[in-house]
Amino acid sequence: MVPSGRLRILVDYRPALRQRTGVGEYAHRLATALARRADEVQVTLFSSSWKDRLPPEPVPGAATVDARIPVKVLNFAWHRLGWPPVETLGASEPDIAWSLHPLILPSLGAAQVVTVHDLYFLDAPEATVREIRRDYPALAARHARRADAVIVNSEYTRSLVEQRLGVPPDRIPVCYPGAPPWRVRPEPASPGPILHIGTIEPRKNVETLIKGYIRLVQQRPDTPQLVFAGRVATPVEPLLRPLGGGPWRERIVFLGYVSDEERLRLYREASMLLIASWDEGFGVPALEAMTIGLPVIATARGALPETLGGAGILVNPGDPDEMAAAMARLLDDPVLRRQQAAKGVKRAADFDWDASAARLIEAFRQAMARRAART
Repeated sequence: MVPSGRLRILVDYRPALRQRTGVGEYAHRLATALARRADEVQVTLFSSSWKDRLPPEPVPGAATVDARIPVKVLNFAWHRLGWPPVETLGASEPDIAWSLHPLILPSLGAAQVVTVHDLYFLDAPEATVREIRRDYPALAARHARRADAVIVNSEYTRSLVEQRLGVPPDRIPVCYPGAPPWRVRPEPASPGPILHIGTIEPRKNVETLIKGYIRLVQQRPDTPQLVFAGRVATPVEPLLRPLGGGPWRERIVFLGYVSDEERLRLYREASMLLIASWDEGFGVPALEAMTIGLPVIATARGALPETLGGAGILVNPGDPDEMAAAMARLLDDPVLRRQQAAKGVKRAADFDWDASAARLIEAFRQAMARRAART
């Protein structure tokens, strides 16, 4: 029987504590959408850090637990020892302990829910940070099978969790990200920069993107700048050095992590967004670009075709010539740019945080029913 009544949900808010990337944005926006449904749920945000504190009221209407414990220390204890329970750290008897990554939050009595955004850590563990490399490949399958539900961000990720982690499909609800509340931009008077949004890491296939851009500059000297915005997790110079020198070097700009306001400005001024990734569990920048009416070129890999739903231009991630040709088409054809922008705006309307929050609450109630049946 699925429980009724007001749910007490503990959200692991640590991915959103500082410099929110895709996972952090997912945590923050869904927590915010959940908190708006105060008649159904009570949301508590959990954070732990030695130096970084939660800001005042990070999510309106949500309670907070802000433990002064180093993240690495707590993660080792949770992942490897299954201790301490969240209740002993200040969480007041939650019904749901929701982890925003694939490993369980220990709890005395809550239904345990994990989140899988992608399985890149299984395919290329050497390209991930040390803690993920140490724990996720070894533990993710076991934790996912123990969890009362595994939240995923796309049908593509759902199929991977079922096939590779051995989780039954009825325990893998899909909760898509929602579109940001941005207005459609007016079309720029002239083509702006070619934009890449996201962390610079091996999965993003930045080297092939740059090769395609260089070939485009060689064919089309008036090509706009290539601008990268996002945290730089991989040193940039080793990516550029094998490509040699030339005038194109001055046209490639790495901004690092940018604020929400700066990111919005970049989307408004760009000529296109290019996602060259080898794999994506969803591809939040694609949704952001579509929302504002910015044409998208993306690789036909992972969940990107699902996210775009026919509203973008798909290319081969290993073919820089194909990327260059797609960029040239958008730069040279204003009619195509407008068509792609309109398709993107229409597609973005399919993604809504409130709808995802409603789906999440349903998944949480089902997780509680599974835990009750098991115990």
